[in-house]
Amino acid sequence: MSDGVWAAPGRVNLIGEHTDYNDGFVMPFALPHTTVATVSRRDDGVLRLHSADVEGGAVELRVADLAPGRGPGGWTDYPAGVVWALRDAGHPVGGADIHYESTVPTGAGLSSSAALEVVTALALNDLYELGLERWRMARLCQRAENVYVGAPTGIMDQTASACCTAGHALHLDTRDLSQRQIPLDLAALGLELLVADTRVKHAHSEGEYGKRRAGCESAAAALGVPALRDVPYTGLEAALARLEDPEVRPLVRHIVTENHRVERVIALLESGEVRAIGPVLTEGHASLRDDFRVSCPELDLVVDTALASGALGARMTGGGFGGSAIVLTETSTSATVRTSLLESFATEGCTEPRIFTAIPSAGATRVS
Repeated sequence: MSDGVWAAPGRVNLIGEHTDYNDGFVMPFALPHTTVATVSRRDDGVLRLHSADVEGGAVELRVADLAPGRGPGGWTDYPAGVVWALRDAGHPVGGADIHYESTVPTGAGLSSSAALEVVTALALNDLYELGLERWRMARLCQRAENVYVGAPTGIMDQTASACCTAGHALHLDTRDLSQRQIPLDLAALGLELLVADTRVKHAHSEGEYGKRRAGCESAAAALGVPALRDVPYTGLEAALARLEDPEVRPLVRHIVTENHRVERVIALLESGEVRAIGPVLTEGHASLRDDFRVSCPELDLVVDTALASGALGARMTGGGFGGSAIVLTETSTSATVRTSLLESFATEGCTEPRIFTAIPSAGATRVS
C-alpha cells in the first residue's frame, strides 16, 4: 500500500535557450506529459527505485551512503541525487519505495530528467513534511543534476516542472527566480504549437553543453560582468569588440540577443499580437544554429520544412544536439505542416519524427 502518488511534467521552452545558466530570461511552459511516482515511506534508510519504462529490476541504495560519484549511474542517479541534495541541505529524509511511470519522451529536449527529479522532491517534501517552497525544491533538484549527476544544466527545467500553471507560459528571471505567469491560450486564437521530436538523442553531460557554458563564463569574466545577462542589448557590439577570443564572440551574441527575444515575445503576447512571435522564434533558431552551434540537420529540417509549409515560425527547443523543435502554425494549416514534416523526413532517410500539439499544462502536483 503506497502513501501517495505524485506527478511532475516535462516542459517545452517557448523562447530563451541557454540563457538560464547565464542568469538570463526564459519562457517555458509545462506539457501534459508527466512522470508519475507512487511512493511509500521507509524507516530503514533504504531507497528502492523502480521504473516501468526501464528494463531491469528495482535498484536499492542506502541513503546514508549517497554521494556524488558513488552512484550506479544511469537513470537512478537523478532521484538518488535529489535524496542526496535534500539530506545535504539538512532535511531529514530517510528511505522510500518509489515506482515511476512516465509519458515524457526521453532524450527529446523536453526535460524528462527534471520531471523525474521534481516528482521525487515533491513526494519526499510531502511525506517527510519538509515545508519547502516550489522554487527551493527546483534549486535542490538542479543541484542534484549539477553535482550528483554531473550535468551542468541551468535552473529552467526544474522550475518549469515545479512552478508552471495551466494555460500559461512562465516568464522566469533565472537570477532571482522571480516569476510571471503569461497567458498562452493558442487554441482560442486558432493557433497551434507543434512539437516535433526528431528522435535524435542528446546527452547534456557528454561535453558539448559544458563547453558552451564554460565559454559563456569565460566571456563574462573577460567583460568584467557577473554573467552575460549583464551585457545590455544596446551595448552588444561594443562588448563583442572587447573580446579577443573569436570562439566566444558568437556565444555572447546569442545570449544577449536571446534575452532580448524573450522580452520581445512577452511584449507581443501581452499586446495580443500572438502571431507576430513566429518570426522571433525563427530568429532564435538561426542564432542557436549559427552562433551557439547546437542544432543538427534533423532540427534544421523541421524548421525549414515547417516554414516552407506555411508555419508562422519554428525553432529548436531544449539544449540541442538533437531532441525537439517547436512549430507555431495556424490550426487550419497544422495538418499540412505535419504531413510535410513526415514526408521530408522520409525523403531524407531520417527516422520518422514524433509530432504532437503542446498544450500549456499544470506543474507538479499530488495526485492522491
